[in-house]
Amino acid sequence: MQRVTHHGRDTAYRVSDRGGDGPTVCFVHGSGGSKDIWKAQARLSDRFPVVALDLSGHGDSDDIGSDGVDVPAGPETLDAYADDVVAVAEETDATVLCGNSLGGAVALWVTLERDLALDGLVLAGTGAKLAVAEPLRDALATDFDRAIELLHEPDRLFHDAPPEYVELSRAGKRDCGRAVAERDYLTCHSFDVRDRLDEIAVPSLAVVGEHDGLTPVMYHDYFADRIDDCERAVIADAAHLAMLEQPEAFNAALAAFCSRISENRRTGD
Repeated sequence: MQRVTHHGRDTAYRVSDRGGDGPTVCFVHGSGGSKDIWKAQARLSDRFPVVALDLSGHGDSDDIGSDGVDVPAGPETLDAYADDVVAVAEETDATVLCGNSLGGAVALWVTLERDLALDGLVLAGTGAKLAVAEPLRDALATDFDRAIELLHEPDRLFHDAPPEYVELSRAGKRDCGRAVAERDYLTCHSFDVRDRLDEIAVPSLAVVGEHDGLTPVMYHDYFADRIDDCERAVIADAAHLAMLEQPEAFNAALAAFCSRISENRRTGD
């Protein structure tokens, strides 16, 4: 594990590089998550370097409130998370961002608002608008155990994952804690860049589990229709965390996209 210091805090990240010559991909997890959701994507590091970070307050990273300044959910948190991603991307020379859920919102925000040179954008189980259902918002405020159970109902985070995956996911949410998870989901709830997708000028891939009830296939159709150069891929037998539930299919879609980027680099397209 490595760290980069920026804006008065340390952001933790993990690099896997087995000699791949493709573009370095920086992976950004979703609400209440950590870099661990991307472990299966390290298998691709013989084709391109893989970087996975912990957003502030998650995993091994310092929180944005660690200096005593309270950062509210919404645009301020989104900006802080974007700072995390930019710092890690610049430190590792990553030129492709891959974000899941909240991580997809952060990746979109970096693409739209930050001066970071990118070769590609992967939107994995996310949306241009990420409204959070009222029962989940209420549970996050009053009953965190109930919120965790809501997220693990069928065809939300998982479609048909092994029980040990589900239990590890539950444990990860508990480790993150209620306050950070609620901040994440409220930040999602305020996010809406539907009117800005035509500003995205990098090749993009919208990839989604076919059973994703949190950010369904139609959200990714929306990306494909409104981003000028955007492919869409649907992962069979998976829900929101397709990168965990069906890693081979997810990795195949990602590898094909990165190969296209590498070819574009060679030909100058």
